[in-house]
Amino acid sequence: MAIVTQSTSQISPANERVYHQSNLLGEWKGNWAGNNQAVGFKVVNIRGARAQVEYTHNGHTERGFGKVDGATISFGSVTIGTKNGKNAALVFSAGGGQASASLEKQAPPASESRLIGSWGGYSADNNKSASFRVVSITGNEALVTTTIDGITRQGTGIVYKNVVMFGQTQISTDDGKNGKVIFQVGSKSFQVPVTKLPPADTSSSVDRTA
Repeated sequence: MAIVTQSTSQISPANERVYHQSNLLGEWKGNWAGNNQAVGFKVVNIRGARAQVEYTHNGHTERGFGKVDGATISFGSVTIGTKNGKNAALVFSAGGGQASASLEKQAPPASESRLIGSWGGYSADNNKSASFRVVSITGNEALVTTTIDGITRQGTGIVYKNVVMFGQTQISTDDGKNGKVIFQVGSKSFQVPVTKLPPADTSSSVDRTA
């Protein structure tokens, strides 16, 4: 189960509301302002005040844990911060010297990012409902939660192209909006058409009572 804890983020709701710390998650690439050398910073996950990070500079990568403080993460002599989740500023300061870089968030590969999100559907043909949530994808592993026949399971699934396989269940999508969940119960296989649910937006939850 160690894999699950590595790829999950535990950001407190209060911090997310104030600082939008989830904006920091992901891979960032850019160049130093002075010498235009390439620099990269990857935030794998955030767990409270600790972030698992990878810092790439001068052709080599340092991996470790950074300190999360508000909307910034500090790792050794570098600090990264973002306001919009698209562009970030990276500042290096050591021995009185300082350098800065502008970074851009890298989009995840298209086939992978299409799968991320919550999916749900119902099949009248076999009277089965299914929900499949892909929380995050790291390499060929996906952190997922499934609910089939009222039983919820969570763990790490395997990603192959546009399919995530998890135990006796798999989800696939071609367009990132519609997909199908296939699962096995005993020796029988069932298929349920699913659609991606819109992301939960806390700011619009007030309007839903109407």
